[in-house]
Amino acid sequence: MRVSLGLTSRGVLCALAAAALAMALPPTAAAPAPGEAPRIPFGERYRATQHGGIVRAANSAATCLTPAATGAPPCAQAREGTAKGNNGDYEMTYVDVDDDPNTYNSSSAELRLPTGARVTYARLYWGGNLRVGEQKPPEDNGRVLIAEPRGRYKEVLADTVIGHRRTGVMDGYTASADVTGLVARSGGGSYTVAQLNVAAGRSPAGAWGGWTLVAAYAHPKEPLRHLVLMDGYEAMTPSRGVLDITAEALPVPPGASGAAGVVAYDGDRGRGGETLTVGTGTAPAHRVRDAANPAGDPMNSTITDHGRPAPRRLPAYPDTLGYDSDVHGITPALARGGDSLTFRFTTRDEGYQLGALFLQVDARR
Repeated sequence: MRVSLGLTSRGVLCALAAAALAMALPPTAAAPAPGEAPRIPFGERYRATQHGGIVRAANSAATCLTPAATGAPPCAQAREGTAKGNNGDYEMTYVDVDDDPNTYNSSSAELRLPTGARVTYARLYWGGNLRVGEQKPPEDNGRVLIAEPRGRYKEVLADTVIGHRRTGVMDGYTASADVTGLVARSGGGSYTVAQLNVAAGRSPAGAWGGWTLVAAYAHPKEPLRHLVLMDGYEAMTPSRGVLDITAEALPVPPGASGAAGVVAYDGDRGRGGETLTVGTGTAPAHRVRDAANPAGDPMNSTITDHGRPAPRRLPAYPDTLGYDSDVHGITPALARGGDSLTFRFTTRDEGYQLGALFLQVDARR
């Protein structure tokens, strides 16, 4: 089996810095919390070429309680996606599925790993809006709880710069941490994430929040693939309009198969005015669309796999009212092959924020 893998420049620098800091501090000293920035350009977190793939589990941390705007459909219809509603039209509350009185929000989702898979990297992403009907302090942005399958909650602390952007109507953030050890030991199954720093109530922007656990794995019976995980914090607004994120030095053979996942915040269903295209530069870019994500509304508050609801989430609301974690098929974009892969995000409406992008693409045929 041919394998080349490892942390990319961003991950290596973080790992080296953490190691140096650990040696420099006395045993009882606590490592300083990571800083924050209103914008973090996307960069590669992890890359591997190995027989295997990438999977993810995801869920939201906020949902609607009651309509608060004239003409807004009932909350139950909005949650189920049978009527169009956005988070700014509702009094919003927390999702809380566990029986722990010490948590005020929690949700779970299944991470599906093939039997015999070996986890080579895993990262947890989380984020939300701190200002809705209430204002949450940002000090807890870098902390969540996670419980592995049949396990108990463990504290997870952000290990890299936290994206934190304030405007006149919102106070959004995204954070992440390496959880490779936990996921490699625990394997597949239902993971629960709790205590995301998100606000409840009502505001024009609305409440949102959610988490995504991304895991790269090796498996000898799967195709040789390029696996790439990228992250950052980029706000898509009408004044900006277009953002290109490119995976460089990615040799893609003609006729390859592939998939890509996108994590985004505050995408409203039904508003439209946005697109996602993927291209190698050797042919016209492919406009991403599927049964759950229209070509003109890909950031539409869904957690889906190739147009189908992601399996075994609790709760399993089809409309998350502000959180997207979707896996899209991108095989049509790879028909002629190429040496890189560019994802172009656009918007003409209120916009959304991007937090992570991950992909798997055949390395040979």
